[in-house]
Amino acid sequence: MSNTNLGKIIKEFRSKLNMSQDQLAKKADIPFSTLVKVEAGYTPNPSIKTLIKIADAFGIGLDELVGRNK
Repeated sequence: MSNTNLGKIIKEFRSKLNMSQDQLAKKADIPFSTLVKVEAGYTPNPSIKTLIKIADAFGIGLDELVGRNK
């Protein structure tokens, strides 16, 4: 999966929940700058810890976050 696709998936989930990047970063307990970089595709390999925190903030599993449940 490319970083751009992951960022696009995160943005789509965030939009469906009407969350701002700031709200998601706070809910996921990650730095705002980290979320922005992941969502924009600038972080080549976000840590599994970061991805789990984002998935948990959405209330979904990691597989769904990375697009493996489609």
